[in-house]
Amino acid sequence: MNRNEKLNRIFLILLSLFVVMLGYGILLPVLPYYTERLVLKDNFDTDTINFHIGLLTSVYPFFQLLFVVVWGKLSDKYGRKPIIIVGLIGFVIMQLFTGLATSLTMLYAARIFGGIFSSSVIPVSNAYLSDMTSQKQRTKIMAWSGMAVSAGVIFGPVIGGFLSQSDLHFAYSFGQLHFNRFSVPFFAVALFGLLVLFLVLKWLKPSKRTNTVIFKLPKLKISFSAQFVALLLLSFVLQFSITLFETVFSIFGKEELRFTVNQIAIGFMLCGSVMAVLQPVFASYGEKVLSTNQQIAIGLLVSGISLIALPFLKGEFTVYGLIVVYAIGGAMVTPNLLSGVSLISKEDTGRNLSLQSSMNSMGQILGPVIGTWLIAGGFYYPFITAGTTALAAIGLVYFLKQQYKEADRVLLADQHINK
Repeated sequence: MNRNEKLNRIFLILLSLFVVMLGYGILLPVLPYYTERLVLKDNFDTDTINFHIGLLTSVYPFFQLLFVVVWGKLSDKYGRKPIIIVGLIGFVIMQLFTGLATSLTMLYAARIFGGIFSSSVIPVSNAYLSDMTSQKQRTKIMAWSGMAVSAGVIFGPVIGGFLSQSDLHFAYSFGQLHFNRFSVPFFAVALFGLLVLFLVLKWLKPSKRTNTVIFKLPKLKISFSAQFVALLLLSFVLQFSITLFETVFSIFGKEELRFTVNQIAIGFMLCGSVMAVLQPVFASYGEKVLSTNQQIAIGLLVSGISLIALPFLKGEFTVYGLIVVYAIGGAMVTPNLLSGVSLISKEDTGRNLSLQSSMNSMGQILGPVIGTWLIAGGFYYPFITAGTTALAAIGLVYFLKQQYKEADRVLLADQHINK
């Protein structure tokens, strides 16, 4: 494979990752307004509407969690390209039906369908990249993959907010389907997804699985070290707070701050941009200043305090500033958790990272549901709950530090005996 062909393949895979995450990001600022429009005829109260917003957010990662290994094993058997194509087709259909939905039932069906099929694109795309790169190149190419995912999350809310705020107040109905200005973002990303699908069909070559990632279900009998359990719990807490923030902030901005869709989108864009830029910085240079545990502890402290303070602020730029501070804290924690899990065991790195991914998904599932349930008591409760959880998790970092000290003590003792 020559260099240009390899770069073309990488570009198509990164484009596939970008468009799928663009679809995820587009929904974030629009969902409260979109859900409210769908349930107007049902006379739901505000608390019920907010609960459905949380459930609609959670159902997507729930079905991703259920089907990610299924698609992975199918890609091991039939190849990466066919599974990526199936995932992109499912993604386009989901976006079309989301834009045309006229009831909550249709929106739930679209989200479930999308969760099932989108769960094939991201892990299988990463497996494709792994197939075509050497061990030495793997870290660099996975960093590019992470950037494509982050770019989708950054630009999605901006595009969603901009396209849904059109001054053209149109509405067309086709039987049980409905199309209006809130449908425009979903149709736009569906069209983009269709374009990416055609490019992949025509130009992406099947990968030759020489250095392949094999998808396997974790064995039932797994031994967990204390360090590994602490890292898994920290991963859960981080994703729980992030997805709770994403879900509740869109409702908080709409109902309490009286933000437009564009203003909410700017908040998400700032959060995603800061995390995307600073994560590689902390991963590369953070340990020159602070230890891994210190970075995690400070990151949790910063993000926890930011979340607790957020519902007490009303000014637009003050809120944006606090979101930036929150994102800085999150950027300190994420790469250090990933590094910590990958270093637990050289033999079981793939299994450990898969288990961490599952814990991340659990946080993504529970965060929106619990967050929107707590809104019923006031906007202070979800933010304070997420912030307090992050602060309490600092205790896990102290526990982790003690475990590492004990492991080092045992290692030194063993080395002394061997001498």
